[in-house]
Amino acid sequence: MLDNLTWQAVLDILLVGLVFFGASFFFRGTQAVALLRGILIVLITLFILSSLLNLLALSWLLQNLVVVLSLALPIIFQPELRQALQHLGRAGLFMNRQAPESKRQRVIDEVCRAAEKLSERRHGALIVMQRQVDLQEYIRTGIALDSEVSAQLLLTIFWPKTELHDGAAIIDQDGRLASAASVLPLSASRNLPDPKLGTRHRAALGISEVSDAVCIVVSEETGKISITNAGRIIPRLDNTRLRTVLVAFYGEARASDNPLTKLVGRSQQVIAALRERRTQV
Repeated sequence: MLDNLTWQAVLDILLVGLVFFGASFFFRGTQAVALLRGILIVLITLFILSSLLNLLALSWLLQNLVVVLSLALPIIFQPELRQALQHLGRAGLFMNRQAPESKRQRVIDEVCRAAEKLSERRHGALIVMQRQVDLQEYIRTGIALDSEVSAQLLLTIFWPKTELHDGAAIIDQDGRLASAASVLPLSASRNLPDPKLGTRHRAALGISEVSDAVCIVVSEETGKISITNAGRIIPRLDNTRLRTVLVAFYGEARASDNPLTKLVGRSQQVIAALRERRTQV
């Protein structure tokens, strides 16, 4: 059997494995996972019944189900497939465009200063820091600014009596404040860490589900600072922990944006999140 294993066959197996591996990143954390699990459970159950009870009609149906699934699955998983293709088209496979590291560090300094003041004053805020995935469709929903990021400007934007405070401020890929009062998609997840999360937090989770952006949220009610990324939220951050997480997610060179090293980046994110949670406990 091993004599028939050519380099073409090995390449074929590796490519198929890579396709499933890449698909797992797009579907992970979405409702498609539960739906796919349910479909597999039903198919396995029907296959076992047809084999044990020798059900000819059911066996014929399962054998011809491949054609039906090839038409049904793209319709069932249309939102997830659309999101995957959008990520591929916006970010590309090997693009790594980003602001210089010194500028990203300055942006982090200004955002941390602003978040600390906003938290003390209990002024609600929503700040999105773009990474690789393009956010132009959300930038266009707000008021265009195209200015340098500064704590004073962020404090002015989120002052409750200004016209721009209700919405998100988005920092683009070049490290500039692209817009204010932008509208973000609300999270569609039913498994929120806290059912009492308000619209601002749901919007922060929503943008992190459809992009790789880092989003800082300041609660208007409690003044607590949270960060969302990859559909997850890290709550109750002080200024020191906020800076640590931002440096890990946004400030350092992002090798994780390359698909070949994305697993390493995911591991680093999980470790950072676990450290934050351990500190809170």
